[in-house]
Amino acid sequence: MGNRMIRNAALALFAAVSAPAWAQSSVTLYGVIDEGLMYVHNSGGHSTQLLMSSGNLYGSRWGLKGTEDLGGGLSAIFRLENGFDINSGALAQGGREFGRQAYVGLSHAKYGTLTLGRQYDPLLDLVQPVQGDYYLGSNFSTPGDVDAADWNTRFSNTIKWASPTWGGVNIEAMYALGGVAGATGSGQTYAGAASYGYGPFLAAAGYLHIDNGNAQFVTRGTSTADVSSLTYSAVNNAYASARSIDIARGGAHYVVGPVTLGGYFSHTEYKPDSASTYTVTEKYNDVGVYGFWQIRPDTSLEIGYDYLKSSGDSSARYHQVGVSGDYVISKRTDFYAVVGYTHASGSNGAGAAQAVVGAYDINSGKNSQVLAIVGIKHVF
Repeated sequence: MGNRMIRNAALALFAAVSAPAWAQSSVTLYGVIDEGLMYVHNSGGHSTQLLMSSGNLYGSRWGLKGTEDLGGGLSAIFRLENGFDINSGALAQGGREFGRQAYVGLSHAKYGTLTLGRQYDPLLDLVQPVQGDYYLGSNFSTPGDVDAADWNTRFSNTIKWASPTWGGVNIEAMYALGGVAGATGSGQTYAGAASYGYGPFLAAAGYLHIDNGNAQFVTRGTSTADVSSLTYSAVNNAYASARSIDIARGGAHYVVGPVTLGGYFSHTEYKPDSASTYTVTEKYNDVGVYGFWQIRPDTSLEIGYDYLKSSGDSSARYHQVGVSGDYVISKRTDFYAVVGYTHASGSNGAGAAQAVVGAYDINSGKNSQVLAIVGIKHVF
């Protein structure tokens, strides 16, 4: 009887101490499954390609995120996010288990949020929401995603701080440690961005610097950034050996009732050194405009135009038009359709410029490309 009383008392004390902590902490399992049927006119030099495509509007993923109240307005937070291809079941992001995001940190309502790990850069957090590809597909992004404007590039070994909102202003700064002995700057990344919102107006701008590895200490391409995903397409693949990549992006949008009108501009430089396969800095200037229309609560439509011009080592021009629609059938499921057309002229540094629709990164082998997708997206 005495042992039972002691045991019950201990259990009651444990419950009393633990209950407040449990009540102030949470862990959430979430995910997106995005699958579509894609048609491509001009793919790899062939006229027609028909394929199943995963992650067309939003990358297919599952993840865990959580928060714990530490008191005094301070919370511990974490996120682990896995990307995958629904058609093969294979891991995405180079086979990483949590390749999309993996970080832990602290958040305070007054002082902001500090996170450590594998994350997106400040430009994606603050500038991307005013871009066309924020809404209904990568067909509104820069051809070949040469300016890291879509969701393809992530950064490892990062320290990132995000401010709270101060009178409509948000600020973020990030530094990623290269970790190379004897060459502190090799492979490093640093970035900063700011946004300002007032009523229906939102504007943002930022700068990103990526070091692609000091060839005297590491193999070129050893970086905290996913440079291989940034230089995957024929638009800029000839400049994958760049010593560094510098990107400046800015944009704004304005909401008029159910319609959002916006545009953005970017300037990107792929800078060489003696270990690069080219000698003159390649520059990309891009401008995009779009209109997003929430026709009804369950129906939306977007149309956009993008113009990309390169100069320096080689010169090319890309004209791109995109149209997308989305129809919501429940709180968690919707159907969508995506269409994109790109025309290219000039040279891409390895030969004649190839058309590539947005950040879908399918090399056409020709000077034009049409891409169309119908799909279903389910969130949980």
